[in-house]
Amino acid sequence: MTDIDNRDPKEIHAEGARVEFADVIAEPDGLHSLDFMWKVSYHTFTQTRRWIYRLFTFILGFPLSMIWGLLFACLSFLHIWIVTPCLRTIQFNFYCLIRPLLQVIRVCLLPLFRVTGQILSKVKLIIRKEA
Repeated sequence: MTDIDNRDPKEIHAEGARVEFADVIAEPDGLHSLDFMWKVSYHTFTQTRRWIYRLFTFILGFPLSMIWGLLFACLSFLHIWIVTPCLRTIQFNFYCLIRPLLQVIRVCLLPLFRVTGQILSKVKLIIRKEA
């Protein structure tokens, strides 16, 4: 059961979904509207955002939650009953081929990659901006 007060416990929308009035409308120094209009604009923005969001969630929340539940149920089913057994079968059947291949990679390619990495770690780039 989910907590009714803490609706984003894993902070999935920590950055992206929070759009505040100051993120959209901002007046620079020297150009300020009347204080009354600024307050009315602020309340209009926040209330419109709040009630349109509530209207959309009221109309679309139930059908979309069913669609997302169905989608994730299908993906879970496919992963549990098809993908994982297939991967285990491949892993089991090709173990005798994969193990020698990994040894060849460790013996032949790993030293080559290490030497190449050491050589390239000494390379320094100097980027100059010409006016």
